Amino acid sequence: MLGHLLRRVGASALTLVLVAVLVFLAVDVLPGDPARLVVGLEASPEEYQAARERLGLDDPWPTRFGRWVGGVLTGDWGESLRYGRPARELVLGALALTAPLAALALALALVVALPLGLLAARRVGGWMDLATVGFAQLGTALPEFWLGVLLVGLFAVGLRWLPAGGFPGWAAAAPWRYLLLPAVALALPRGAYLARLVRGTVADVLREDYIRAAMAKGVAGWRVLGIHALRNALIPVVTGAGLTLVRLLAGAMVVENVFGLPGLGRLAVVAAGERDLPLLFSIAVVVGALVVLVNLAVDVLYALLDPRIRHP
Repeated sequence: MLGHLLRRVGASALTLVLVAVLVFLAVDVLPGDPARLVVGLEASPEEYQAARERLGLDDPWPTRFGRWVGGVLTGDWGESLRYGRPARELVLGALALTAPLAALALALALVVALPLGLLAARRVGGWMDLATVGFAQLGTALPEFWLGVLLVGLFAVGLRWLPAGGFPGWAAAAPWRYLLLPAVALALPRGAYLARLVRGTVADVLREDYIRAAMAKGVAGWRVLGIHALRNALIPVVTGAGLTLVRLLAGAMVVENVFGLPGLGRLAVVAAGERDLPLLFSIAVVVGALVVLVNLAVDVLYALLDPRIRHP
């Protein structure tokens, strides 16, 4: 187990380095001039050139990348050109909202997907199976931002049950009320995908001989379905949950702009629009690191669920 874990950690670290290099190169070729953002359009050529030298924009990209990596290792991610504050402070503050939003959406998606998938797999071709397949097809076709607009119109504007957007901070009363509608907008499409995945995987497991033997011995149907079948179908479900969490992180960055939430999504839009390189690069690398960590967690769960993986 330890050897498998070390191999996966090494591969994840290498992936993260490659992601950082690719993101740096991609951000570096974006149109716009950060120095012009700092000094303004009316600055003299001398002031403009001095700003470029101060920001290190005339240095080769390997030099600038190495300088950024050295700063990250010492806790200095650079200073935002737009806000004049440390990029690390801004990104981690926004992540403190985006991460709980994605986690809440994943929990809601699993709450919807697991019972629906299990009940549909119990009798393939039955009414519950047809309803689940229909829900899955409809849910996966709905864009998160469009669903978010519908939820605001119904529950915030029409019924006035929940806030339409914004976030007053974690110290406010019932802050989760402000995350519920965006979490539902994220969870329904992903829950539809997971329900179809659970349904197909569990239905395949239920055809196995050992499941038929257990049923022939008189094992209760709920026990066969919820323990024997689901436990042996967990690896594809874990894969789907990991991919879902990655999609939720990306979807959260879109939905945040619909609901006016001060998370990574809104911060990324501002950073890209203002050509704020230190902030934009920090956001991109943090999101890439989260994706790598999710994949690493899925690999570790694989090894825990199936000993054949950790003992090749």
